[in-house]
Amino acid sequence: MIVKGLHDKGLKSEHAYCAAFVSIGLSVASWVTSAKAESHGVDRADRWGIYVGEWAPTFFGLGLALANYEGKG
Repeated sequence: MIVKGLHDKGLKSEHAYCAAFVSIGLSVASWVTSAKAESHGVDRADRWGIYVGEWAPTFFGLGLALANYEGKG
């Protein structure tokens, strides 16, 4: 029901896969820049990278569900 609604609104599996890869890229970029923030006294600056990195499996799962739905249609 949710996948059908997302598909009807124009969301394709490729969009979800792209969002997953962007999430991974943002996570790596955040991790790299957190070293600078931690050197200036900000503790645990890398947590944002971990948080964003956890979005990727959700987007990949959504992409698989949409791909499965698209294959049936």
